[in-house]
Order: sequence, then structure tokens, then C-alpha cells
Amino acid sequence: MSIEPQPSAARGLLSADAPPHWCAEALAGVRHGFFGRRGGVSEGIYASLNAGTGSNDKREHADENRRRIAAAFGAPLTQLMGVHQVHSPDAVFVDAPWDGERPHADALVTKTPGLVLSVLAADCTPVLFADREAGVVGAAHAGWKGAFGGVLESTLRLMVTRGARLERIAAAIGPTIQQGSYEVGPEFEAHLVDSDPANARFFSGGREDRSLFDLPGFCAARLAAMGVARIEALPLDTYTNPDTLFSYRRAVHAKEPDYGRNCSAIAL
Repeated sequence: MSIEPQPSAARGLLSADAPPHWCAEALAGVRHGFFGRRGGVSEGIYASLNAGTGSNDKREHADENRRRIAAAFGAPLTQLMGVHQVHSPDAVFVDAPWDGERPHADALVTKTPGLVLSVLAADCTPVLFADREAGVVGAAHAGWKGAFGGVLESTLRLMVTRGARLERIAAAIGPTIQQGSYEVGPEFEAHLVDSDPANARFFSGGREDRSLFDLPGFCAARLAAMGVARIEALPLDTYTNPDTLFSYRRAVHAKEPDYGRNCSAIAL
């Protein structure tokens, strides 16, 4: 899938000068974007749309990149909402810009037009949610630990408390590390399979005692088990697309000192 053009059903929802991004057909009619590493001002290993203020990039560069993402939604930087991500199962409701420090959590939900919900990832799975009829949107950061711990379920439950209905919610899984690139050890596989033997279906054979783990498939299955009927997973591998996406694992393998973060965002 090319980063450009966007799917026709999603065209025109963000500003014409928005940084390059992908959109999901499942979220057609809802302003959203999965942004990669193009269209920003950062340099070197962070080139160019690094949205991670927690990276060692120049803060003014990361802030400008985030400003560009917010501007794509017609919003100021102060309305680009994010949390302090900690690989938790926690989701928070937001109805105004944070007054002070960001909460420690891994998902956000809102009913407030103009607020842009965002999550950062660089191999973990970003998931954007919308119930258009109820006017509720959400965004979640789901690494294997957060997904296993229930962050996707927490996001859905919070959306339901604010008027959404599970059968109406659409979910889009954005750029993430795909199974062919996600090699894990036997302890990892045992941990997930011991918790639920059905999780064995998310592993396939790798080298020697290693396995390949299907993180987006694992996330999609958890969404389906909650009753989400419309789930779309974009076939974008963060690890194998160095020109368009940041990847933590790729940076480690290349012995780079740090890595940039991809941003996924949604707004009413």
C-alpha cells in the first residue's frame, strides 16, 4: 500500500497541506490519519515527522511536527491530545485540553468536537475507533503487553459509557510490526498460550526455538471478541518500511541510539 494517494472514501477530510498519511475505509466520514515519518522537520534518525516528545529529538522539531499534525485537523497544537503511554490497560475520557501533566494511560476517548486524539507507536499497534451515530471516537496504543492487559477492551467499555454501541463501533488498526517481522522467544509464546490456549493461533514457526507473533491479528481478535463488527487492519509493516515508518525494533537491530514515533490521530 502506497502512502499516497489516500483511499477515495477518506479524501478531503483533512487539510490539503496535511503531512502524508494513510486512512482506513472503515473510518470513512470520520477525520483521521495514520501518519508516518514523512512531512516534518526533524533530521537524522528522526527524519522527518517524528511526533515523539519523549524521544531525544530536538523538542522544537517534535513540537513543530505535532503542530503540523494538529493543523491537518484544523486545530492548534494545544488540542492535539495525547497521554503519557506506559503499556497499561488504562483508557481516559477527555473533554478539554489537559490542565497540567498528561495522565498515565494508553487510550483516550472523547465526544468533544475539535479535540484531536492521538497515540504514538513505533512497532506497537495504534487503533482508532469511531461510533459516528453516537459521536464518540477513541484512540489506543496497544503493544503486546497493553493488548494482553486489556487496553482495547477498556477503550470500548469507556466509549459505551459515553453512548457508543459495540455493534456500531468501527475500528482501524494502523501501521504496526507485522508477523513476519516480529520474532519472539519461547517464554513469550508460553506466557500467552498458557493464559489462553486459543492464543496459539497467533504464532507461527521461526528460526530454531523462535516464533513469529501476529500482533495485529491478536488485537483484531480481541476487538471481535468484544463485539466490534467492523475491523480494518492496514497491511503496513513498521519494520520493513524504513522510508515511511519509524520502528523501534529496526532501530535496535541497526544499533541506532534512539528512534522516532509514528502518530495516529482522530477527531470529530
